Amino acid sequence: MEWWNVGLMLPNTPTRKLMREILKELVNSVPGVVQLRFHERKTLRIFMENSVVKSLSSNTYSGVGARVLVNGVFGFASTAITNKEAVYNAIKDAYKAAKTGEGLKQKFELENNPLQGEFSVKETRPLSSVPFDEKFNLVKSVSEKLKKASEKISNNKVIYSEYIDKKNIVTNYGADAVLNDSKSMFYTIVAAADGNIMETGSAACGATGGWEELFRNYSPDQMVESAAKQAVNKLNAETVEGGIQTVIIDPSLVGLLAHEAIGHTVEADLVDAGAVTKGKVGQKVSSELVTLVDDPFPDFDYAGAGVLLVDDEGNKPEKVEVIKNGILKGYLHNSESAKKFSVKNTGNARAYTYSDEPLIRMRNTYIEAGDKSVEEIVNSTKEGVYLKGSGGGQADSNAEFMFTVSEPWKIENGKVTRPLKEVTISGQAFDVLKSVDMVGNKVLLDMGYGHCGKMQAARVDGGGPVLRCNVKLGGKNCNQNL
Repeated sequence: MEWWNVGLMLPNTPTRKLMREILKELVNSVPGVVQLRFHERKTLRIFMENSVVKSLSSNTYSGVGARVLVNGVFGFASTAITNKEAVYNAIKDAYKAAKTGEGLKQKFELENNPLQGEFSVKETRPLSSVPFDEKFNLVKSVSEKLKKASEKISNNKVIYSEYIDKKNIVTNYGADAVLNDSKSMFYTIVAAADGNIMETGSAACGATGGWEELFRNYSPDQMVESAAKQAVNKLNAETVEGGIQTVIIDPSLVGLLAHEAIGHTVEADLVDAGAVTKGKVGQKVSSELVTLVDDPFPDFDYAGAGVLLVDDEGNKPEKVEVIKNGILKGYLHNSESAKKFSVKNTGNARAYTYSDEPLIRMRNTYIEAGDKSVEEIVNSTKEGVYLKGSGGGQADSNAEFMFTVSEPWKIENGKVTRPLKEVTISGQAFDVLKSVDMVGNKVLLDMGYGHCGKMQAARVDGGGPVLRCNVKLGGKNCNQNL
């Protein structure tokens, strides 16, 4: 399914007209690459705790980021004022910054694939058309339902947030693109208590597109039920037996593994800095059952929160096969790294606001589907743990990771039997992927409610099918090494 519209007739907005005019005037005066990016963002955030408003904010901000490449060195500057004088001054500041680096030994050229046109994400019901009262009342209703979900629920928090973006990207290498983008998220968390014991449960969703797209996978009522059950079920749950175990991991954890532990190691700037994947293209790095991609616009019924129709250098985003049937195939690139690695630009340059310089970032990173149903995978697992729900975690450039799993379940004789206490999992991500022996037949993107924080924020998504593999669990008697 296509989650975008493309129009060849560009709107002649005052800002786009100004930037094009400036570029024409600079043809002979700036002997290098010039990128101009106007970005307007409208935001809304509603936060309630136990049906009481804790914070409510709405904001609109805009400006122009100017980036100049002179003699192999980039300079960047930005301005919140979008008249001709201010944009010219930003270009001059960027030019001066680039000139200060002329003595650097490491210089570079660019590999571009510029786009022209207007690009808009599809919104069945645009966020801008949904009345504020409807959004506010939904947050309040969910908070009230969470309070009533169980007598053991002692506290709940509900957050709705959105941002609506308009960008104009104009460069002197041919990019002339307008981007209309909308992204939103809905998040719930509850606490349940039984005497001195307290546990939490959560449910969330995030998406690119409109109001209907946000709740395509999970309805608000389903999130209420899921979050409450998690918290209550864990009150009397057992502690996980520690050590290396056979596990089945759900799409939210597959996404966390794909993004945090694998994805960052294949961003070309981190590869160049010495990530574990450096020099390993063409080598086997996982089970042959694993194919992992970074996709700007997945062809699913559900548009991931990381949908990117035009990158922030004005280039065309490409789907990247990171791992194909166990073999490392390539990295994620912007215009600079693509030229340096002598490969195609994959369009992974992203900037969070107009005042941020584009960095190599992921979009929707996921493992592709296999051929097994969830039932087949569970039924064939004599003993193990079904790991559901990501509680966050961390990973490094060596693909070593530690994640929290919010909802583990015991598997006995091919059946999911009882809930367990929250647990941590750890290991080396590529070693974990080498142990994969069964892959589910349905992909779900299920981590689009948060942001990636590589120097600046970015809305991303990740997921996959359920996987069966081996991983180290933190729990009782945990003294094994993977």
